[in-house]
Amino acid sequence: MQNIRNFCIIAHIDHGKSTLADRLLQLTHTISERDQKEQVLDSMDLERERGITIKSHAIQMEHQHQDTHYILNLIDTPGHVDFSYEVSRSIAACEGALLVVDATQGIQAQTISNLYLALNHDLEIIPVVNKIDMDSAMPDEVEDQIIDLIGCERTDILRVSAKTGLGVDEVLEAIINRIPAPKGDPQAPLQALIFDSVFNSYRGIIAYFRIMNGTLHRGDHVKFVATGKTYHAEEIGVLKLRQKPQNSLSAGDVGYIISGIKTSKEVKVGDTVTHVERPCTEAIAGFENVKPMVFAGIYPVDADDYEELRASIEKLQLNDASLVFEPESSSALGFGFRCGFLGLLHMEIIQDRLDREFDMDVITTVPNVQYKVYTTSGDVLEVHNPSGLPDPSRLDYIEEPYIIAQIISKSEYLGNIMTLCIEKRGVLKNQVYLTSDRVELTFQMPLSEIVFDFYDKLKSISRGYASFDYHIAGYQQANLVKLDILLNGESVDALSTLIHRDHAYTFGRRMCEKLKELIPRQQFDIAIQAAIGSKIIARETVKALRKDVTAKCYGGDISRKRKLLEKQKKGKKRMRQVGNVEVPQTAFLAVLKLD
Repeated sequence: MQNIRNFCIIAHIDHGKSTLADRLLQLTHTISERDQKEQVLDSMDLERERGITIKSHAIQMEHQHQDTHYILNLIDTPGHVDFSYEVSRSIAACEGALLVVDATQGIQAQTISNLYLALNHDLEIIPVVNKIDMDSAMPDEVEDQIIDLIGCERTDILRVSAKTGLGVDEVLEAIINRIPAPKGDPQAPLQALIFDSVFNSYRGIIAYFRIMNGTLHRGDHVKFVATGKTYHAEEIGVLKLRQKPQNSLSAGDVGYIISGIKTSKEVKVGDTVTHVERPCTEAIAGFENVKPMVFAGIYPVDADDYEELRASIEKLQLNDASLVFEPESSSALGFGFRCGFLGLLHMEIIQDRLDREFDMDVITTVPNVQYKVYTTSGDVLEVHNPSGLPDPSRLDYIEEPYIIAQIISKSEYLGNIMTLCIEKRGVLKNQVYLTSDRVELTFQMPLSEIVFDFYDKLKSISRGYASFDYHIAGYQQANLVKLDILLNGESVDALSTLIHRDHAYTFGRRMCEKLKELIPRQQFDIAIQAAIGSKIIARETVKALRKDVTAKCYGGDISRKRKLLEKQKKGKKRMRQVGNVEVPQTAFLAVLKLD
């Protein structure tokens, strides 16, 4: 155990985590020249296209240092706020972390939040300033920021360029010298933490774990504590670039277990694995069911694909523990699922993965958040969907979730950012200058306001400089109304939203105008209305397609033309009673991009 080091890499998006991991793998000869490619741990096409890490990946390296053979387990983590659950699980499986900061950008909001996660788990932090080969690098200023943040010595900070490989061997040395060896007793009862799982169509579910105490042998009878199910460990092993089977693993090791588990509900990330004969007395702390922030309905385009969609979402949930779903139905869209996501990027990624990995065509409804609804009889309901609201006469008041948002930006964009946050009903709580031209703003604002387009707007007004991080800060009472969209007098439940009373009119107006562009013309007039309760607040009309019935009348009395027009009018009226309006999929998506 003295020669094992378990560590992870934490950083903001695009600060060079994956590239640094590549260099470490090269230096330790974990991958051959033939397998070498950029961002070797980012296995999904999506990760490569977007240049972000979505999944945490684990890999074992072996390194010879001063005649001693060391085993280094690296767990690569995502950098985006939407995947912070992944990061927390990876951190729980490590003793140390490399804190990577981009020398051209300095410390960002995500760096700080991931750092606090690591400090809460008492990890040894090794600060690394990356990209020092770039012309715009400011290593001295960035080092000052790191010293202010974690109070380390200037000599503790390593300067590297992951792209060229400069200084990476010093990082390896620091990992061996500074990160403590894992503690744990190989003779104690087995206690292992599951930090990830994947689905393999031939072998069932493969769980990745880190052993805290005890020893696991192949063929052992094991039990998963949170679910209470028992299995035989058919195959265990370590994670190189490919899985490598072993006969036994003991305290401090990171590996995988295959036990022929078929259903995804039986494996929970953060669960504890122990022996059936000699179980551990307590589960590893830190397991929690994840709390989704944003909810949206996902429906199959073709109703026959419902069961297939369920199987696809279950397989995705295995690989992404923060996805939560339950069945629901809608009168406009049929049967589907109500899914909970950690944020909007998470939702986009899930949609993309459903399309690519499972070839599913889905419609996603407007994203919204979870509200607490208090009725006059004193009950409290949790409502995700406006259609779940009780009758207005029974409604006492509604509470909505609030967040504390931290925004770090250059001070020249301060005014624009404040204006944006105040428009979104934000309240400024704190403002701190980190350096002379970098400022940290803390706002309290409703979660529902950042669900739509807040992040995009923040990036555009700060030219991509501002970084954003948030955490939930409880519920507060809000003046919300339910805004319905009616087509020919019938409500379309997939388009209804809960919205603040002050914004309802402008939002309803814009919705009607947008739908007028998107709904194709029919043989009859279509009235598009926005309504609060029984009160109509906005209306647009899609005019009917009409045939020129008076074309054959040349000259003559006006009453002949009028007779034909009246006849046409009656037909249109009859048609309107039987006609129904198809809402195209683009209309559901356009609501998200109203600006």
